[in-house]
Amino acid sequence: MGDIAGCSCCSLVLCIIGFVTVAYYLLRWSWQCWHGFKVYMLSEIWQTDLRTFGQWAVVTGATSGIGRGYAEELAKRGLDIVLISRSEDKLRRVAKEIESKYKRQTRVIQTDFTEGHSIYPAIAQQLEGLEIGILVNNVGMNYTGTLANFLDVPDPDQRITQLINCNTLSITQMSRLVLPGMLEREKGLIINISSESASQPQPMQSMYSASKIFVTYFSRCLNAEYRSKGITVQCVAPLVVSTNMTYNISVNPLVKSAASFARDALNTVGYTTYTCGCLTHALQVNTTHNQFD
Repeated sequence: MGDIAGCSCCSLVLCIIGFVTVAYYLLRWSWQCWHGFKVYMLSEIWQTDLRTFGQWAVVTGATSGIGRGYAEELAKRGLDIVLISRSEDKLRRVAKEIESKYKRQTRVIQTDFTEGHSIYPAIAQQLEGLEIGILVNNVGMNYTGTLANFLDVPDPDQRITQLINCNTLSITQMSRLVLPGMLEREKGLIINISSESASQPQPMQSMYSASKIFVTYFSRCLNAEYRSKGITVQCVAPLVVSTNMTYNISVNPLVKSAASFARDALNTVGYTTYTCGCLTHALQVNTTHNQFD
């Protein structure tokens, strides 16, 4: 009788453990589905009014790809735009197109973010006096056009420094420039473009992958530090978007155009501070990592 009672007790315990486990994963899955629905579906209907952050949006790397997509979408939503990039001709052309199409003011700042800390006093001077509500830290680069081991990168002494200056120093210094004004007004939005390549180490893209995990961690830490002050710091970590960096790969169900991606990613503002930016990318991440961002 004792053995039977013992077996019954063990069976009951196992049943309880099984029930709790199943309930936990069902609740977790339900929450993930709700979060994904809210971020990528409801945000299409109820969008945050980005004009409440301030009059001007500053976009780095703004003349092509994701940066240009953000610049145009922000102008479409009613903000004046400061475009920052290294090509004066491209800056003037994009600024003229934005002014003509969206009837918004633009300013351009020509600079090369690979040059390091010496460029920031001039940027600060040109931003002075503007009510900057949104900063999009988009500028970025890879140090080689193909997969390569760390020491096989062409001209590594120069390229390594350029990548650090462009991918990590730019994020921190541009944030430093705009945060004081945002703190004074107690509102602001900083969007930092990371990458899904930061989700795990990427051999043969070691510097790029490492620089993007810096962007992710810096963004999430900054958001924790300043969200109580009315400032949102959002990290956007896309998968493949058709840009110059991806050799303008053809748009397909898994690959977004830069304009479409920027539109979807801006919809998520106010719903999440860490995102892949769009539903198709979130589904790909969910398939591989078993979680919605």
